[in-house]
Amino acid sequence: MKKFLVPICLFLATMAYSQDDLLKDLDSTQVEDSYSTATFKALQLVTLQTTKMAAKKEFYFVVSHRFGTVKDGFDSFFGLDNATTKLGGIYGVTDWLSVSLSRHTLNKMYETGVKYRMARQDASFPVDIVGYSVADINTFLEEDQYPGLEFKHRMTYVQQLLVSRKVSEKLSLELVPSFIHRNLYNPAIENDNQFSFGGGGRYKITKRLSVNLEYMHNFDTPDFYKNPLSVGLDVETGGHVFQLIFTNSQSMSESGYLTNATGDWGKGDFFFGFNLYRVF
Repeated sequence: MKKFLVPICLFLATMAYSQDDLLKDLDSTQVEDSYSTATFKALQLVTLQTTKMAAKKEFYFVVSHRFGTVKDGFDSFFGLDNATTKLGGIYGVTDWLSVSLSRHTLNKMYETGVKYRMARQDASFPVDIVGYSVADINTFLEEDQYPGLEFKHRMTYVQQLLVSRKVSEKLSLELVPSFIHRNLYNPAIENDNQFSFGGGGRYKITKRLSVNLEYMHNFDTPDFYKNPLSVGLDVETGGHVFQLIFTNSQSMSESGYLTNATGDWGKGDFFFGFNLYRVF
């Protein structure tokens, strides 16, 4: 457990240290009500959600792609022949509550989510805390392959707690404990309940450009799956944020990303893709 305790301790130490300097940066890191702002510019870090919320009555249209593995080279045109797509929308019901719905071509998955703010970083509180609850419906499953298949077996649930800290104008960090429950699973190789822990960060390079990194460790996944490791680049262009992504997981659903990463970075087996958010 040492390799997990060390980054947690460093994260908490950073929060405690930077809290002393927070009041000195009121003009640049805080606005009305003394809350820290712009911790993240996008609703996702790479695949993980961030603590950024859609504002009240804002609607985000989401288009995401993950191409196939680049390791096959020109045979699959570095993965471009094997693209998967996600289309969805996110609506801000209030400034602290948003709902989302998306459809994924991988496993013909429908995903609905609720995101809710629980606490905000300010001069007296060191972090933003947001909850994220997700339900997935796998419509790819066929009854002839799974005798006795019922609708409940198509369901997978994910519960996450997003804890972030804006350390400086350039650096933001986030921790993400996650719980995943599958109604359909193979007890010989996996558990119905799985727990993962990790997080990531965003480093601002220019006013409209930042680099992001995230890693999650799944404590219950089979050995033939990998822990998801992803790196991304945020490009902000008035009205939308475009994210270029390299990851070892082709899935874009929360449950698939956290439990079914197949790529091995050490063998050049990873996936290229992008997220595009347009706000209305």
